[in-house]
Amino acid sequence: MRMLVVRSIPAFLFCVVCYALPPAQRLLSREQAPLHSIPDAQADTPTAALKGRFLHITDLHLDPFYNYHSNTDKEHACHHDRGSAGRHGAETTDCDSPILLINETFTWIAENLRDKIDFVIWTGDSARHDNDEAYPRTEEQVVSLNKLVVSKFVEVFGKEDNIDDPDPTNDFIIPIIPTFGNNDILPHNIFPQGPNKWTKTYLNVWRKFIPEPQRHSFERGGWFSVEVIPNQLTVFSLNTLYFFDSNSAVDGCARKSEPGYEQMDWLRIQLQILRKRDMKAILMGHVPPARTQSKESWDESCWQKYTLWMQQYRDVIVGSLYGHMNIDHFLLQDFADVTLGNSDDDSAVNIRTAMDDELSVVSAANYLEELRTDWSKLPDPPKGGSKKNARGQKSATKGGKGKKGKKGKKGKHGDDFLDRIGGTWAERFSMSLVGPSIVPNYFPTLRVIEYNTTGLSDTKADQASSRFCGKKRSKLFGVADLHESSDLDLDDFEWSTQHSESQKKGKKHKKNKFKMPRSPSKTSPPGPGYSPQSLTWLGYTQYFANLTVINNDFVKSSTDGTKNDGPLPARWNKGKHHGKEPKDKKPKVKTSFKFEVEYDTRTDEIYKLDDLTVRSYVELAGRIGQYKPTKGDVIKEGLSTSTKEDPSFAPADYGVRSSKILPPEVLSSQDEVSTSSKNKKDDDKKEKKKEDKKKKKDKKKKQRRAINRVWFTFVQRAFVGTHEDEEIHQEFGSPVKSKDSTWELRV
Repeated sequence: MRMLVVRSIPAFLFCVVCYALPPAQRLLSREQAPLHSIPDAQADTPTAALKGRFLHITDLHLDPFYNYHSNTDKEHACHHDRGSAGRHGAETTDCDSPILLINETFTWIAENLRDKIDFVIWTGDSARHDNDEAYPRTEEQVVSLNKLVVSKFVEVFGKEDNIDDPDPTNDFIIPIIPTFGNNDILPHNIFPQGPNKWTKTYLNVWRKFIPEPQRHSFERGGWFSVEVIPNQLTVFSLNTLYFFDSNSAVDGCARKSEPGYEQMDWLRIQLQILRKRDMKAILMGHVPPARTQSKESWDESCWQKYTLWMQQYRDVIVGSLYGHMNIDHFLLQDFADVTLGNSDDDSAVNIRTAMDDELSVVSAANYLEELRTDWSKLPDPPKGGSKKNARGQKSATKGGKGKKGKKGKKGKHGDDFLDRIGGTWAERFSMSLVGPSIVPNYFPTLRVIEYNTTGLSDTKADQASSRFCGKKRSKLFGVADLHESSDLDLDDFEWSTQHSESQKKGKKHKKNKFKMPRSPSKTSPPGPGYSPQSLTWLGYTQYFANLTVINNDFVKSSTDGTKNDGPLPARWNKGKHHGKEPKDKKPKVKTSFKFEVEYDTRTDEIYKLDDLTVRSYVELAGRIGQYKPTKGDVIKEGLSTSTKEDPSFAPADYGVRSSKILPPEVLSSQDEVSTSSKNKKDDDKKEKKKEDKKKKKDKKKKQRRAINRVWFTFVQRAFVGTHEDEEIHQEFGSPVKSKDSTWELRV
């Protein structure tokens, strides 16, 4: 009997290990070091050995009509006229991706990630938007753009010696799993019940990715699965367009006649099979299950079933990944919100409206604010208690006894806190990661997720619950555990669906039946999404391409003095460079294209995530939601961001806030432009007048400041660092009273 020791996972999270590991597997291997710290020599590692990482890439939106130095406004969409569109893409605009950006991205992946990852999750939207009447989208164009992206994957991950191999799914060195995006079809968003022309077309386009046994289910509805680590881990590619509230061709997941119902039933059966095989699962799709107090992206019936499935198979599901929204964030699903089959809530009417199918800057801001409002209602950890205590140490979970054996306030509060989040492992919730995009609505972004490979090369052993002894597993929320069953054959369970229209007309609502998934055994340990173990996600590294520096186009403003400092655009974002003219007629790129580390959750001092388990994210969400943050999370007076306190905070290198990080040649050219101005005095006078006007406006305008640096950082990262500090304060801060040079929060 040996104690299992895993790097970056606190020892107190484990109690007794019920199986022995060879000495070489007691620690995570060198392959599990942060990706950017691995020397290039490791590229020679045999591909059969697990690296403990996978790539998430999403929303490429390739545009063959993109023209550099074209106009970025809605009328021209980076296709026509003279303007500020950069050679590698027009960052902070609603323009799509030039072919050069896609080529350079895959070149960088080939040189930096190809031999350091185990599989690729590609969450859709590879075709351009339908944003220009002069170049309308066609079915042939949409399919061709997806074929082009497939060819890039073949270039990077294809087997060089794959000659005369009749099996198309054996063409890659690692598995690649695609999924439908809402712009990968025509018209966008509208995906009818299958089999249809799109499932048949993409069955051919993605034939290299879809295993032969899965081809039937894909042709029927566009969903399939891939066993990415044999006998250990399966990735489920969900067709979220059947859940998408903007898809008017279908109607949710309540009725058996709907493809959403069929897909959920298929997923239930597959997850049950994995449980019997002692395997784990990752769920992936394009449109995330975003849901706030006023809006949601999925039909409510689909969200209800999905969240119930996440609860019932929490011992099987490692995590879930989505794209579509272009902003970096995460979602929590609260099992207490599941009302399926709860007769007390049968008359409840869903008051949420459909979320915009494409988020604008304004709608994204409102959405983030609503997430924060929801998270502000999360229970607070014990005051004065350390994170260790809240994680399940004796003082917080074993009756709360102090040194003298008396039950104190800290212990009582600790027990209450754990009860309210679903026990030590926060089993009241599930979590979804939403990745930012390649298309440069902000900066192009990639994400590499690291997972625990310890013990995966061993034969499966009996993982008894003694490994988690002493941990609090409180009563779960929702209705699921009321229907626990040990049998695979489950009775039909009734769930009523009612909409506001039928309620107004006094119509009797219909009862829809579905199979209730079986919950995990009460003696089984929590899954890898909740407690550190094999396949648990340890952290991720976020990469971004700083197109402002790479394009190297903008040094001076245009002669008409146009600036992009007006109100945020309601629908189309022209970008921060709109109204400026490139300094050269032809682009002269002085900085080579590359992705840089934006932040790494394993070393990040702001989020302070021990790992990517649900409990870690519940705690992070609670900190983001604090309108009166704890002392350590307060932005100190006089400091606009946390970057001045934390030198490792990557957004200081974005190149959008300070000229200090621009290349020396750009700085020198700026100096030349300013000193050679013939009308410098006139320009100074005009500038002074503008400043005076701005000061008068600012006096009338209520000043706002964010005081929670975790919330500030969350917003900053959501937009990949493209928003100015002051812009974030004004848009996402709280009203303040100005007193000379200082400020105080209005509480």
